[in-house]
Amino acid sequence: MANKTKQEWRETTLASALKRAAERQEKFETSSGLEIDTVYAPEDLVNFDYTRDLGYPGGYPFTRGVQANMYRGRIWTIRQYAGFGTAEETNQRYRYLLEQGQTGLSIAFDLPTQIGYDSDHPLAKGEVGKVGVAIDSLQDMEILFQDIPLDKVSTSMTINATAPILLAMYIALGKKQGVEPANLNGTTQNDILKEYIARGTHIFPPRPSMRLATDIFAYCAEQVPRWNTISISGYHIREAGSTAAQEIGFTLANGIAYVQAAIDAGLDVDTFAPRLSFFFNSHINFFEEIAKFRAARRLWAKIMRERFGAKESRSWMLRFHTQTAGCSLTAQQPHNNIVRTALEALAATLGGTQSLHTNSFDEAYAPPSEEAVTIAVRTQQILGYESDITAVVDPLGGSYYIEHLTDSLEKEAGEYITKIDSIGGAVAAIEQGYQQREIQDSSYRYQKQIESGKRTVVGVNKFVSPYPKIVGLLRVKPEAEKKQRERTAQVRKDRNTSNVNQALKRLEDVAQSKDNTMPAFLECVEAYATVGEICDVLRKIFATQKEFLVF
Repeated sequence: MANKTKQEWRETTLASALKRAAERQEKFETSSGLEIDTVYAPEDLVNFDYTRDLGYPGGYPFTRGVQANMYRGRIWTIRQYAGFGTAEETNQRYRYLLEQGQTGLSIAFDLPTQIGYDSDHPLAKGEVGKVGVAIDSLQDMEILFQDIPLDKVSTSMTINATAPILLAMYIALGKKQGVEPANLNGTTQNDILKEYIARGTHIFPPRPSMRLATDIFAYCAEQVPRWNTISISGYHIREAGSTAAQEIGFTLANGIAYVQAAIDAGLDVDTFAPRLSFFFNSHINFFEEIAKFRAARRLWAKIMRERFGAKESRSWMLRFHTQTAGCSLTAQQPHNNIVRTALEALAATLGGTQSLHTNSFDEAYAPPSEEAVTIAVRTQQILGYESDITAVVDPLGGSYYIEHLTDSLEKEAGEYITKIDSIGGAVAAIEQGYQQREIQDSSYRYQKQIESGKRTVVGVNKFVSPYPKIVGLLRVKPEAEKKQRERTAQVRKDRNTSNVNQALKRLEDVAQSKDNTMPAFLECVEAYATVGEICDVLRKIFATQKEFLVF
């Protein structure tokens, strides 16, 4: 006879089994510290209501996905993040990836570009082209997209402090190609708040930076309607060591700050909210990650409908890009990273991602080699075209464990948002170091678990064995920096200096007013002003932000 309750099963069947063989460890828990029970049953879903909590895909609260038929229509966008060295080298990689079946481009910019310095600035020495492509002027953008028509691709740009400048370059390039801004399709990350929390490539203080972010919202709503104006990013928060619940809570709290800032700037929520997008990490804890994506969708839908009064259903949707966890990659036994990435990619797709980047197995050493990035692309294609996971929407929906995890993560993330609200919102909380301290504490706990052996990392603290040296690593040659510096100097020599000076003066005037800055940025880049020159104007007006140090 079947057991009537979970407790009866625990006291009889389970107790008998444990007498014969004890469990491997005293307590099981997710990577975020949520305790995992032996089995889940209906009584673990307290007050669960199918219509209220799940519903059907494509409808509020979008727990089961933002589209009714999800991948039965088309699979997620395969969007590999790429960029290194010069624009010529990266252009070759982009064309190779498109030939291999990648369906969207994603630009990695080098650190000087991200923090507003030209390649010939003293602070850029040794960093040009190292973690992304160097873009100093519109000429570099022209080379980057040579033979790639902008009306045929969707482009994501991982750029934040200098986001309006790089978007202006992309718009200017589109015009040169004969593509109207209204026909451009893509995303600027444009999420400056997570830079103060977790990453550090900020330039200006938070409040003028928020103004630049919302200027993009307003401009694109009018001029570039197909553009995703922000990718509110939990990825870097998780890479810094947060838990899954913190990733949701801190990311959505940042989203709340952007929405409120746009409303305060006079924008109607339903004019810009449908173009908001998100960016999440897919970590190694398989089921927790699936639940995380579902919880984030449901929580954001409630926030937009109930807190901000958005009327359009598209304003309630949390659409997101996913990247597999860079922090889970190991230098030891690096080919194990292929398996880790495949599991993380599977979690992202079962969780309903709209686009996906799969990390390459050699990234603990260097930017991905051609062989490694091909394996990463093929991983997505095997999942999308061989595994049949695309045949049904939210196949794990209704699982007692998944629904329990989804509820638990939503509750904990909501508590973080409430705490941030009580501090005065995301910006005030960042200025007080709240999110940074919480992440530091979580990161420390996780690292201690690895060092103590409580948490296994194969090849690092268990199952350690010799492994062959990786051959064919991609190395950015010093000649790339020299070439880039020379090109930037030549651009300054060839351009009309008077036009550049007029455009930069116009930007200075606009930055001191309340006018939208995007037209001034566009005028500057079309005159071939450089990223560094443009940022120098803004540094003079806005000042620069030092790191928020917390202990």
